[in-house]
Amino acid sequence: MKHLFFILVVILIIPVTTMAQSQMSTGIGIKAGLNYNANGNYFEAIDTNADNPDGNIGYHVGLFGKIGNSRLYFKPEVVYTSTKSDYTNNSFKMQKIDVPLLIGTRILGPISVFGGPSLQYILDSEFNNISINEIENDFSVGLNFGIGFNIKRVGIDLRYERGFSKNEATFLNNNNVDTSRLDTRPNQLILGLSVIL
Repeated sequence: MKHLFFILVVILIIPVTTMAQSQMSTGIGIKAGLNYNANGNYFEAIDTNADNPDGNIGYHVGLFGKIGNSRLYFKPEVVYTSTKSDYTNNSFKMQKIDVPLLIGTRILGPISVFGGPSLQYILDSEFNNISINEIENDFSVGLNFGIGFNIKRVGIDLRYERGFSKNEATFLNNNNVDTSRLDTRPNQLILGLSVIL
């Protein structure tokens, strides 16, 4: 599955990069920013009550391509994302590769709106300093949508991301007998700065 994901990324990005370099209104660039993330609920085996997460600040860095014009554009991205969610006496950290495939349009002057699916591949995860190996799906799909502000080659955008389907991690809790569950779906606000090179 890991190899299939990376092959898909290459298939998407190489044509976009080639086309972006040949068109004046498009380009390739770099992006970075902050994420305010809260994953899903945590359930201890001995307790049926959900432990709701508290959001925390994470970050992202990556590359993007942009094809199109002011009316309609396609913007695929490849982004490394690091997030953290706090639970009662515990925290969940996750590193992943996100590939948002966004379609956008300019609505007023430098302001545009966009949205689309986001392919996600989990690289590493940790709960309360214990590495988690049993996540249901390393590869999942989410949704991104938001608003952007662009002046020439520089852009700022604010977007919301949510995983489509529940993706649980299961692991033994402290007594090594009962199995606990954690919903790893992202639920985050993402503030990004991008520059077309």
